[in-house]
Amino acid sequence: MEEELGQIKVTVIRGNRLVIRDFKTSDPYVILKLGNQTAKTKVINSCLNPTWNQEFSFSLSEPVGVLKLEVFDKDRFKADDKMGHAHINLQPLAAAARLRQILGDATNGTTLRKVIPESDNCLAADSSINWENGEVVQNVWLRLCDVESGEIELKIKLIKLPPVSPPK
Repeated sequence: MEEELGQIKVTVIRGNRLVIRDFKTSDPYVILKLGNQTAKTKVINSCLNPTWNQEFSFSLSEPVGVLKLEVFDKDRFKADDKMGHAHINLQPLAAAARLRQILGDATNGTTLRKVIPESDNCLAADSSINWENGEVVQNVWLRLCDVESGEIELKIKLIKLPPVSPPK
């Protein structure tokens, strides 16, 4: 049975060193998937280091899933080309949010948890989950898989947490 945990806001900030899929460049966009929820960024024309700065909301429920993303090159007359994919397990974010609720008030900027690159994520580097302005926030760089190069920067915020039930 699924239990609603709250909402997450995922900001697709930018891409770095994306692969060439057209003559000298690409027209990238990102598709995000969490369970049966999907969102898509706008297409950035002729750019290998695009900036999207687009925010999307997803509902988060137990069991906590994996956020998947795919990057494509938009083509006009044929199928869009794949430019890589990545994923990140949202369980550490949810666990950090629960910890923050149990601990009570946290100082702005408090690091709740560190996440390191492992097989259940595509982190390009260590990532911190922090308490920022009343929200649990994780900034990540995800390395794209099955492609020569490319990374995507995301900011993931867990908001609208359900109230903590008192211990029995």
